[in-house]
Amino acid sequence: MAQMLISNLDEWIKMQKRMLEAFKQLNEEIITGGDRLQIVLATRAVFQHMIKTLRAFDQWLQDPIILSSLDRSSLEQVWKAMYDIAVKLLELDISHTSSFRDMAALMIKEGKLTPLMALRLGTQPMPEEGERERRPIVTM
Repeated sequence: MAQMLISNLDEWIKMQKRMLEAFKQLNEEIITGGDRLQIVLATRAVFQHMIKTLRAFDQWLQDPIILSSLDRSSLEQVWKAMYDIAVKLLELDISHTSSFRDMAALMIKEGKLTPLMALRLGTQPMPEEGERERRPIVTM
């Protein structure tokens, strides 16, 4: 049983090291010319792995056997790292959401909503000058 624990931990560490290298390589590819879709897909992959890692940390913190083996210093190290990540994430979210809100408000004010945004908001985009309203053909 003890060897199984060590083996599982070794596998987790190897997987995390592989992911770290993969994300470093992905970052280089994005920086040197990734298009918007690549950036979205890469960001989502990072999010998914972060969620997996956070769930694993959370499971550890719920396991009394593991908790009984961790000293205060180890717990403080995890807390500090999670706190720093949470603060950076919240600051990013506040900044990004505020910027998007400002852009959306300007687009609404100027009548320049993209068709997809208009659909999401349940409004119709302003027709271009010279365009007439198109009505669907209804047949029975």
